[in-house]
Amino acid sequence: MQSQDVAQGQSSAAAGPVVDVERAEAALVEHYPRLVRLAYLVLPPGLGRNRRVLTAHALTQRALPRGRARASVVPAQATGRESDPGYALVRLQVLRTALEAGQPLRRRRWPKRSQLPPLLPQVWGLRLFPRSGGADELALDQRLSALPAPARAAYVLRGLERLADADVRTVLGAAGVEDPAAALAEADTVPARYALLDSPEFDPCSLQARPTDLMRRRQHLKAALAAAAAVAVCGALLGLPDDGWDPDGAAAPVYAHNASARAALDPAKLTRVPAAAWQSATRTDFSAWPARGDLTGDTALLRRALAVWARPGENVRVSVTPGTASGGPPGPPQLLYAGSVDRARVVILYDGLRIARYAEPRDGTAGAALDFARADGAGRAEASAVVLHRTGPNVRYLMAPWVKRAAERDLLKPGAGAMELTLTDGVTSPLASPAPRSGACSSWNVLQVSDGSGTRLMSDLGELVPARLTSGRPGSARDAAGAQALRTWAPFACSLAHARGQGVRSVNAWAYARQPLPDGSGSGVWVCTRAETWRGGGERVLAQFQTPGGTYGAVAAKADGGPACGAKDPHVLAGVLWKSSGGAWYVLAAGSRDTVSVAATGGVTGSARGNLLAVRTKQGAHAELRGTLASGRSIGGLR
Repeated sequence: MQSQDVAQGQSSAAAGPVVDVERAEAALVEHYPRLVRLAYLVLPPGLGRNRRVLTAHALTQRALPRGRARASVVPAQATGRESDPGYALVRLQVLRTALEAGQPLRRRRWPKRSQLPPLLPQVWGLRLFPRSGGADELALDQRLSALPAPARAAYVLRGLERLADADVRTVLGAAGVEDPAAALAEADTVPARYALLDSPEFDPCSLQARPTDLMRRRQHLKAALAAAAAVAVCGALLGLPDDGWDPDGAAAPVYAHNASARAALDPAKLTRVPAAAWQSATRTDFSAWPARGDLTGDTALLRRALAVWARPGENVRVSVTPGTASGGPPGPPQLLYAGSVDRARVVILYDGLRIARYAEPRDGTAGAALDFARADGAGRAEASAVVLHRTGPNVRYLMAPWVKRAAERDLLKPGAGAMELTLTDGVTSPLASPAPRSGACSSWNVLQVSDGSGTRLMSDLGELVPARLTSGRPGSARDAAGAQALRTWAPFACSLAHARGQGVRSVNAWAYARQPLPDGSGSGVWVCTRAETWRGGGERVLAQFQTPGGTYGAVAAKADGGPACGAKDPHVLAGVLWKSSGGAWYVLAAGSRDTVSVAATGGVTGSARGNLLAVRTKQGAHAELRGTLASGRSIGGLR
């Protein structure tokens, strides 16, 4: 059956219309960004991001036929490419060569052109790589990296090209895949997060650039020759094990030799805070954390961590929260942790503004990762925990020295108790992270922290510093640890997924109105959640509505940025189209308590005194909301 699929794919490819080179060129130019993205996703991740970018462009630019050729009859499914044989032809060529590039070299066979580094394009003095995405894109990239090339190609053809499985088998067969059905089966093991394939994380046409070597290019000829000789020697040493003669591990070559740079990269000059210093410190934040872990004396590990921070190599996985600088430390940073965690070695550093986490496998430096998060202005509450290590769905935290107890709690179950976590030298036992999973949101596990001054909840949003959860009216919100706060948060916990990867510092839930339903079936609750970021911008506001007996709240309106629902402007107005149990449709709207009137215009007309409005309407109606505050100021509804 599998060989039949291949034969069918090849015959289909051969039965398509004849395409001349001009038509193929027009299709390539028009859809060049998509074709390069397809090649980048299919190419083996082991090439490194810089070479994958250049190879993807080279393979796409070489996809033109030499003359007239027959195109595959498989259509392109996305808008603008239907029934375009020119596009189908160049897509097939790009896919075929990207698959060939991942094949291993053999001794007694000449390598194919696609298996060699591209002669063109070339960029001298720069490393190019796509912009970093969020935690979701990172997780998808890791899952795709574990797949063989045919399975990656099947996943990309499904998600990026929107091809049906039968068409995917045909294209893979035409591209030379021996078992397209097996490739599709392996692609099924990766969750269908196809929308993420359009992320900048996988866009080799929107790139970031880093220098490879700045100082050496400015030296005179004699120094350049000496440097070239040194590079040749270093190239020979690259074949040695990672723990051999390479003190900087996965770091890029040295490009700075000034005194401040040397001081910042000297493990002996790292700031180390005594274990009991926090008890008398005037500031209880990350600067009061002592250095912990079983590898704080491993000079070689600390040197590698500092070197990678200053100049990450092209194979280092770097993630940066929005608004966070990713450059090297301005001076010797503070050591918070260096130790073995599960199957990795982890170093956590702090430079007064940022937390930097370096991680490498225990058996070498290949696959090293570097993560950054802002932490400026953190107080005792925000500096309670840092993500130490993630293993699958579980996460370990490094806790502040003042934390006495840590526990795991399901935010969706306010009546359930918290499960105690063990603390060993400040490191928690593993707890389940609320990572996005396929299907319905059935749990949202958070970290519960007790430090003697109170109890607070913190949620992992895919970054180094977990977000603090609060509840109450803006300006007087408190930690969401009490029974009432837990009940307020429970229906809206899953909405925290909207704040993932945004550099969030805290999220507040404010139950600002309770509205009797027009059919007398009870009262609905209006809650506004506002995510504040470390950078002081990019806030995300959601107005949500929960009906009686409902397990989850529904997002009625949202806004990115702006002061609504915050301490500087504790006002909000939102509406929702609601259907009663009898089948009647209504526009329901609610404002905060100081709203004295609400009016609806546009597709729905109505007004009411006070902060609540209910107007009978039809399915699909749209309304513009305006409210008047007690001060006389007018506010609009969130959209």
